[in-house]
Amino acid sequence: RRRKRPASGGKRAEPPSPGARRAAPPGGAPDRTKRDSASGTKRAFGSHVKPAPEVSAAPATGVRQRRSSHPKPVSPMRPPPSAPVPPRPPRHDNPDDPRLSKRMSELGLCSRREADEWIENGWVRVDGKVVDTLGTRVSPHARIEVDPAASKHQSEQVTILLNKPIGYVSGQAEDGHQPAMVLIRPENRWAADPSQTTFKPGHLRGLAPAGRLDIDSTGLIVFTQDGRIAKHLIGRDSAVEKEYLVRVEGTLSDDGMKLLQHGLELDGVKLKPARVSWQNEDQLRVVLREGRKRQIRRMCELVGLTVTGLKRVRSGSVPLGALPVGQWRYLRRDEKF
Repeated sequence: RRRKRPASGGKRAEPPSPGARRAAPPGGAPDRTKRDSASGTKRAFGSHVKPAPEVSAAPATGVRQRRSSHPKPVSPMRPPPSAPVPPRPPRHDNPDDPRLSKRMSELGLCSRREADEWIENGWVRVDGKVVDTLGTRVSPHARIEVDPAASKHQSEQVTILLNKPIGYVSGQAEDGHQPAMVLIRPENRWAADPSQTTFKPGHLRGLAPAGRLDIDSTGLIVFTQDGRIAKHLIGRDSAVEKEYLVRVEGTLSDDGMKLLQHGLELDGVKLKPARVSWQNEDQLRVVLREGRKRQIRRMCELVGLTVTGLKRVRSGSVPLGALPVGQWRYLRRDEKF
């Protein structure tokens, strides 16, 4: 870069010799200097910058102070006092031990679904200690106690009997058909209901069908909040009789009648013995102790009969009686399935 000549016309300053250029100032730091364009004299690099005002009592050195990379110590916070933890029963890691809800069901205290609810509510004690954790395993010899609140809750549960019309499904709505439970409304209650129970909206909470009845069948269907009743009616070991009147078309031989009573299979599983007899010339009376899907219709097809009508008239010792189609009533306290 061409240097500008001084305006005074003075002699041009001699450039430093190569030896001077290579010479380093004391301390080994490089010679950072500038030449004054007017006088040709050297000035220290950075001398034209005004020093920053002092912000502390430390002397100004012209060197920028660096902040410490270490964070300031933070005073530790005192943790909040923790609430006392209630004692829990000893954990059972033996996989052969039953779960608490299953054990309660085996003892006949309630259904497994009810047991889960009672456990969550803190109504169950095992060997004197409250258990409120679902899935807890207990010894088969453990002492299980139930809070009186659970027994009171169980006594307030209701069971409802409905005469289901054709066109309604037993459980959830499907294929555009409504569930039969929509018929359980105050205006559909049978006027001659012998029960003195007053209807409450809470009676519909947790109400579930205890058994199925085909969409093209009619008759008695049971809805209950009581898991013990549901297990009694449709549990794996249930032996409660269900009685049906079945209108059929076709010819039934003596051998066919014997097969209906015992000897048929559905889906590769042999059926339990059934009681089958003629009610009249075109209607059968069938009593079953199991409830396979569309069982009676499929049984009749295997012996050459076509079912044109099916009505359930009894569950256990509770009959349908004079309950009108589409209406319901409460199960009385003195009625047992």
